[in-house]
Amino acid sequence: MTAEAQTSPLASELTRVAGGSKPDARPLDGHRTRLAAWQPTLISALPVVAVLGLAAILRFWQLDKVGFNSDEAVYSGTAASLAGNDVMRSMFPIFRAHPLFMQILLSFGMHDGISDWVARAINATIGVATVGATYLLGRRLYGHKVGLVACLLLAVMPYHVIVSRQVLLDGLMTLCTTLVLYCAVRYVESGALPWMVATSALMGAAVLSKETSIVMVGALYAFFALTPTVRLRLRHVGIGLLVMAGVIIAFPLALSLSGRVSAGQHYLLWQLFRRSNHETLFYFHVVPGALGWATVVAAAVALVWLRLENTWRERLLILWIVVPTVFFSLWPVKGFQYLLPIAPVVALLAGRALARVSTVAALRRRRAGELAMPALVVAVMLSLLLPTWQRISPSTSGRYLAGTGGLPGGREAGRWVHDNVPADAQLLAIGPSMANVLQFYGQRRVFALSVSPDPANRNPAYLPVPNPDFSVRQGKFRYLVWDSYSANRSPSFGEKVTRLVDKYHGVAVFTSSVIVRSKAGQPVAAPVVVIYRVRTSR
Repeated sequence: MTAEAQTSPLASELTRVAGGSKPDARPLDGHRTRLAAWQPTLISALPVVAVLGLAAILRFWQLDKVGFNSDEAVYSGTAASLAGNDVMRSMFPIFRAHPLFMQILLSFGMHDGISDWVARAINATIGVATVGATYLLGRRLYGHKVGLVACLLLAVMPYHVIVSRQVLLDGLMTLCTTLVLYCAVRYVESGALPWMVATSALMGAAVLSKETSIVMVGALYAFFALTPTVRLRLRHVGIGLLVMAGVIIAFPLALSLSGRVSAGQHYLLWQLFRRSNHETLFYFHVVPGALGWATVVAAAVALVWLRLENTWRERLLILWIVVPTVFFSLWPVKGFQYLLPIAPVVALLAGRALARVSTVAALRRRRAGELAMPALVVAVMLSLLLPTWQRISPSTSGRYLAGTGGLPGGREAGRWVHDNVPADAQLLAIGPSMANVLQFYGQRRVFALSVSPDPANRNPAYLPVPNPDFSVRQGKFRYLVWDSYSANRSPSFGEKVTRLVDKYHGVAVFTSSVIVRSKAGQPVAAPVVVIYRVRTSR
């Protein structure tokens, strides 16, 4: 055997390291090639992650500083009932009003107890996910730059931040409808049946989140009817409708199996024929400011300035805004949060305009093009961020618009009721909003004076008090509750509670106050909830 043949592998390796031979570069080169291929994706993902982080900060900051409002109490109470809380089930029945998709999600966080923070955190997480979905939609339609600007605007938009910080159904509905829009775009681009199925399934999920989202089906119908260039196969439509119906039917089927069909029918009839709660132009007064006037102007500029480039994409986005806006403006029942599904689309159109500014400026002067877009985006973002930061700070007033935040003083009053009011005692409040909050936190039955005895004019979930004076005199109600929100909303019923307090020698046993500024600019304590114990014949 030769000396060369007797050389050990270790000796060969030492010779190679010492410089006798060069290492094999192929594995390292392959690693570098893969890294280079992923580098553009990683670089583009970093700003998106930063935006999602900003969205999370705004949605989780001081999340439970103020207690629940009425709707939050109802949905959380229903979720607690689903989680097996027998006390809550007696006051917040499972089949009370809306479909239960959101409440089912909330129930998973309530098996070990009820927490304001956990319930709101679930909705805040859904809000952050919607920001991410907006990026995906924008990137699909117009590219990375537009998608990034759009999700940044939505991340700091007062409208979306305010609603997604609350336990409301509209946040989950908006996530579902944004994904519906994304899948619809993919279907239009590809004509593939799986994207139609995905669109329909998500549309069904949106309806299970909140039944009013069915109006977005009208937006899709209008788009396909007004866009003959988009090929739509009838077989795909039929399959899509079956899929959507199969998802939606889960709620009426559950009602039927539980024997609560009449409850759902009564609530539907009440929603269809109840009196208007706001003027027709309510949304035109309230929503543009919540979306941000700069965002609305930028979206309008995009449609006018780039009108020669408009295609089916812009038609789809416009109808996604117009159809629900017209419907809910004509619909007698209006809520601040009802138009939330249009927020991602408005942000997307605004992002299109802002991104195009840099392209136009770059054609004239490179440096100006590089600076124009960031400057405009920062300006628009600050115009949204400043009012958002003010709105997410705890309210210092007993007056607010339903759907815009928690109810000051309600949680504190409810906890006092839980700790100090006998378990068999019943309370009488001015309106059902405060009654719901006190029932949730206090776990005592609370009736509302303003509930109409006419079944056609009241929510079927609420029971009227036909003769409050007689009920108090007979000892049915040992505690009367006055709150500034209900008193401002229904002055006549607020005065009626005050008269009952005076007549039955009510003594204030609890007062919850907030600090407000007087006309002279001095901080003063203003009562927002006062609980009176009254003397009765019993």
